[in-house]
Amino acid sequence: MSTNTNSEVKIGQGDAQVTFSNTGRLSLIAGPCQMESRDHAFMVAGTLKELCGKLGIGLVYKSSFDKANRTSLSAERGIGLEKGMEIFADLKKEFGFPVLTDVHTAEQCAEVAKTVDVLQIPAFLCRQTDLLIAAAKTGRVVNVKKGQFLAPWDMKNVLKKLNASGNPNVLLCERGASFGYNTLVSDMRSLPIMAAMGAPVVFDATHSVAQPGGQGDSSGGQREFVETLARAAVAAGIAGVFLETHQDPDNAPSDGPNMVYLKDMPRLLEKLLAFDAVAKS
Repeated sequence: MSTNTNSEVKIGQGDAQVTFSNTGRLSLIAGPCQMESRDHAFMVAGTLKELCGKLGIGLVYKSSFDKANRTSLSAERGIGLEKGMEIFADLKKEFGFPVLTDVHTAEQCAEVAKTVDVLQIPAFLCRQTDLLIAAAKTGRVVNVKKGQFLAPWDMKNVLKKLNASGNPNVLLCERGASFGYNTLVSDMRSLPIMAAMGAPVVFDATHSVAQPGGQGDSSGGQREFVETLARAAVAAGIAGVFLETHQDPDNAPSDGPNMVYLKDMPRLLEKLLAFDAVAKS
């Protein structure tokens, strides 16, 4: 079995193929936190597709069909696997871009991989060996989020599990570290530390400003710091940035306090591309 990881990961097909490389042009993973409906998915996807085409930035569209780790039992979890896969298939047919979603159990991986291009391992589950192996064995790209409880150098063991299961196409994603109660901090040293492992590194700028459980029965967030952290991460030289976005985040069913307004995405991405160009000049 392979124990090597690819430093350049290609996702998707044809003109919509997206390349993630720590030394190449910045790429984007973006979309709403939760898949709310077909109409909503198509609205956000169409806006992002047009924007990324104008800016010349590769897009992987993301959304979650099931938010399995909500703070409250009564919180909305999403549209479900079967309907979610139908919508992802329709999005790919309409827009051509690759898509990403979370998997929470080993049993979900093969079914989700029939439609989705990137399987994402949630931060809370990044050490679950059976889940990592199942995701890796689908042959799809795996985006694994560094647990809030892990040191960046400990991600080498996560990467080894995926590579040893026969999958060299792995993205490592930084999304903050627990700092006391209900808050996270982003240690930018983690980006070059993980990049030294050989895999492309992605920075999740929206979950990095989350305040887990900060509103009692839901998570809070500090949207005003997304740009600051994203600029710092991109300036360090990374493969991609992960941004959750919504036209009305304050009324979104999940992670609203840390999602970027869809109308603010053009200005933010223009700034990030400028930082990326300097970092890689």
